[in-house]
Amino acid sequence: MKVFPDKLEESLNKRLPPVVVIAGDEPLIHLEACDTVRRVARERGVEEREVMHVESGFQWTQLLESASSLSLFASSKLIELRLGGQSPGQEGGKALEAYAEQAGDSDNVLLLSSQRLDRKAQSSKWFKTLDKLGLFVPVWPVDHQRLGFWMRDRANRYGFSMDMEAARLLGERTEGNLLAADQELQKLALLLPPNARLDAAAIANGVESSARYDVFTLSDACLKGDRDRVVRIVRGLRQEGVEAPVILWALTRELRILLSIFQHLDQGQSLEHACKAQRPMIPEKRRPGYQQALKRLPQRRLHKLLLFSQRIDLAIKGAIALPIWDCLQDLALTLSGGRGILAEMPHAYRSG
Repeated sequence: MKVFPDKLEESLNKRLPPVVVIAGDEPLIHLEACDTVRRVARERGVEEREVMHVESGFQWTQLLESASSLSLFASSKLIELRLGGQSPGQEGGKALEAYAEQAGDSDNVLLLSSQRLDRKAQSSKWFKTLDKLGLFVPVWPVDHQRLGFWMRDRANRYGFSMDMEAARLLGERTEGNLLAADQELQKLALLLPPNARLDAAAIANGVESSARYDVFTLSDACLKGDRDRVVRIVRGLRQEGVEAPVILWALTRELRILLSIFQHLDQGQSLEHACKAQRPMIPEKRRPGYQQALKRLPQRRLHKLLLFSQRIDLAIKGAIALPIWDCLQDLALTLSGGRGILAEMPHAYRSG
């Protein structure tokens, strides 16, 4: 049964299942979800704990052996199976299915933690068997638009409060890095008197930027038309040492996808079918962003931006002289619906 992290403790208090699968790539939320399982298990009398790391050469027979062996002083144990980015494979899948078959006869709890499980993994027999037996906790990064609310609620946990402007500013300064955000909140809690309330000025003066970006964050911001954020992300990527060709690849990829969707729409297909026709298929969660971009950007501009991206590629290779990072920012800004200076200048397309 699927349970999201904010409802995990409530579900565990009702019933501690024999299996809990926690999967996702957000470190802080993932860690806290695992900690919640450990704490509730201890409260229910599960005092023995064994941790297994699935690495190359891991012997899956250890899982069943651990389940059947207990110390003299324990009637149950918490078995932590840490997959990380590994796949169980055929051998591991069979071992997990075998574990599930005998789980009903013991009071053990299996905590399986991993990185994000894709659709193929969630369709496997081993996953469905474990999911039917216990809980599946998918861990997703906090959406940019909800970061402010997350920060505000998190501050309340540490005994102080922030207005929404302050919470949004802290979200911007630590975007994509919830561990850094949580550390900043803990530091503020130590410095502030009880029940203090912070405004944006206090955050601006007291919190350094710990934002963490990637090219996929940039792509999403471009599609959604968030221009200020686009400029901030491009600058952040440059400061973090991300190579220009990687950013150009991400932006050009979105241009080609948008043009391909336009082509399908011109053939009378629906947006849903046009998104499904892309390879790889555009996930449903990202489709609203493409829909916004299609309304905002005519085909003619997309073709023009694609030509501009080709000129940037030549500049990166040293074939022509262009200010590469200015051009990348301009390309991203225009894709997000802003008015790019270089992208609108005819000389930007000349080879000399």
